[in-house]
Amino acid sequence: MALSGNVLVITLVAAKKSLHCPMYFFLSQLSLSEILFTTDIVPNMLRLVLQGGGKVSVSQCILQFYLSGVPTIAQCLLLAVMSFDRHVAICRPLHYAIIMTFTHQIQMVTVCWLLSFFLSLVVYVFLRKLRFCYHNTIDHFFCDIAPLIKLSCSDTSSLELVAALLAYPIILSPFLFIVASYISILQTVLKIPSGIGKQKAFSTCSSHLTSVCLYYGTLSSIYIFPLKEKFINANKGLTLLYALVTPLFNPLVYSLRNKDIRDAIYSFGQISQLSKS
Repeated sequence: MALSGNVLVITLVAAKKSLHCPMYFFLSQLSLSEILFTTDIVPNMLRLVLQGGGKVSVSQCILQFYLSGVPTIAQCLLLAVMSFDRHVAICRPLHYAIIMTFTHQIQMVTVCWLLSFFLSLVVYVFLRKLRFCYHNTIDHFFCDIAPLIKLSCSDTSSLELVAALLAYPIILSPFLFIVASYISILQTVLKIPSGIGKQKAFSTCSSHLTSVCLYYGTLSSIYIFPLKEKFINANKGLTLLYALVTPLFNPLVYSLRNKDIRDAIYSFGQISQLSKS
């Protein structure tokens, strides 16, 4: 369901000319990050659940962490880019077409993905230097950094320092940028005299705000303010929420609360019925 929802969003944005605008282009990139994350984590997780556990090599485990880290970082950055798009659309509407050109959109998305690949690679290099000697059972449903550090028999202080130095700016910097953008948006919206104008401005941001709250709420609980080891099962539950529920939730939020997406789905369904008949 998560894959189908995100593939549908990408297909609609690519196929419908009415959705060829910056907000939906960034949304399609967000859906792409969700697809990459879900396909990296969920199939193997389901295999482990069905088989009651399983084996994976150290190299495969570290690679899985890297491949999950790339879309995770990309999503943090893309949510910040989407807030910038909403900020320009509401606070500087007359300059929107000049600022949010297709070239600028491509540049922003490219920077997001390149940073994601590079920052994940830094942690990947440090993980490759670890040695694993004794215990070899990961108490988790995917190869996250915390259980890997716990299993290592080598000095992990440098890795933990690098991970902490990267986690805070990767998660907090985009979040603070989003907060600043929405403070500016709120100040602008409150100056709009008509109630209908205020409602329309807020409605364009509601889906994005919902995604930000869910995503950053779970992500910060796992990587910024992790629960103590005795609450490991609760931490797994948060990770499951972030790994599976969020990729399923985002397409639903954007399709149910966005009129353009709903209209595109409706017309897409009509075309499919006509082609069958």
